[in-house]
Amino acid sequence: MSRWLLRLCLLLAALPVGRAADAAPARNEPATAAPEPVAPVVAATAAPQNPPPAGERRRVFVIPVREQVDSPLLYIIRRGLKAATEQKADVVVLDMKTPGGALDVTFSIMEALAKFKGRTITYVNNEAISAGAFISATTDEIWFAPEGIIGAAAPVMATGQEIDASMRQKIVSYLKARVRATSEGKGGFRGQVISAMIDADYELKVGDKVLKGKGELLSLTAKEAAETHGDPPQPLLAAGIATDVDDLLRRQFGAGGYEVTRLEITWSEHFAVFLRSLSPILLGLGLLALYIEFKTPGFGVFGITGIACLGVVFLSNYVAGLSGQEPILVFALGLVMVLTELLFFPGIVVLAVGGLALMLGSLVWSMADIWPDEPVTISDELFLRPLQDVGLGLALAVVLALLFARFLPRGWFLTRLAVARPIAGAAQVAGLPPEAGEASAGLIGRVGVAVTGLFPAGQVEVDGGRYEARLDVGSAPPGTRVVVRRRNDFGLVVDALEGPRT
Repeated sequence: MSRWLLRLCLLLAALPVGRAADAAPARNEPATAAPEPVAPVVAATAAPQNPPPAGERRRVFVIPVREQVDSPLLYIIRRGLKAATEQKADVVVLDMKTPGGALDVTFSIMEALAKFKGRTITYVNNEAISAGAFISATTDEIWFAPEGIIGAAAPVMATGQEIDASMRQKIVSYLKARVRATSEGKGGFRGQVISAMIDADYELKVGDKVLKGKGELLSLTAKEAAETHGDPPQPLLAAGIATDVDDLLRRQFGAGGYEVTRLEITWSEHFAVFLRSLSPILLGLGLLALYIEFKTPGFGVFGITGIACLGVVFLSNYVAGLSGQEPILVFALGLVMVLTELLFFPGIVVLAVGGLALMLGSLVWSMADIWPDEPVTISDELFLRPLQDVGLGLALAVVLALLFARFLPRGWFLTRLAVARPIAGAAQVAGLPPEAGEASAGLIGRVGVAVTGLFPAGQVEVDGGRYEARLDVGSAPPGTRVVVRRRNDFGLVVDALEGPRT
């Protein structure tokens, strides 16, 4: 079965990795086995293991890994890794305390960690159960708090029930292969240890000594993970035991050999998951609101609503670790081009088309998982989901706009939206009988009053009739006295007698 088909099976089965409550007993040592020597805890005053060159300090980025492994945690880790890459961090430390979570999210986190070019360390503070064990196995080193625990990583259903035997065998086989691939080159017994945490039928054996027999899942304390085995002796899993992250960094780089940036997380990460799932709806409502705003005079609640909806889309993508600030700037440039076309240079199609292209392109960009310092390659995996979301948003906006145009003009809503009462005269001369054009031409030089704001387009009342009108320069509030200078295919062109207001 291919990688993607297997992943689909995992998603359909809603398979989270087992929680701490599912953990089998810790490993069973044979009664006759002699106690193994325990790796000593290095004193804080000992020489650092990886001191930086003289006069330099290592840049360390600490990412908290808390609660269950689900979408918010993926957002946190992805955003933290991209920030660490942008800041040229040398080391990323996962400050981990998790009971496990969903397999598909775990795989995404493992893939994200593999994209970071620097060194990665997991600090088990104080548990890395199930999915936490998988994520730990991806990092270069695994450190423990004195009370740290890791293990029990067998897959179960979301309800906690056991998986069908045949499906379980396929998933366990795939997971063990995945762990071997991620553990290659990291030394020690990591691949065997994690396999023993996944598969109850796996026998963990070093030399002639059986560390875990068949029939149970492996779980390790910090002390057990630091025990040495083999010839030459090496720790079973732990690179060391430290009281906290700062203690770990002092042992690695020395007291003054590092500078730390910690990723701050809030409730917004969890809220972003909900907003991210609503992106197509928010896109559709935002585009519809902007469409209504462009079809009505002035600037009001619909313009604010549209900008707010699209702003939420950008913000949720940023919190999700997908985009930076650049797509927002591109969208703003596109919006300025469209407004310039509508307000100052109507009829110049290039500005509007270019602005719309920038706006839509920035929306797709904001949803793509693009990493700093990596070349962007056009692929289905990178742009398919963003294009689907933007396409759904556009389709929703078009459907709602057609419904709006079909039903609302016959009711009270559109009338109140545009003006205080219905227009008594022709709104414009294009497509009207010749008499209408002659009547509006006779208004040139007449004085009227703006019944809506002219920003610069709106509506004016002249000789008892209402007409679409616009100012050549500036804007004017309702009630401004205006004089008709000329007419065009879209209505009257007027000047404010009290002076244009900008």
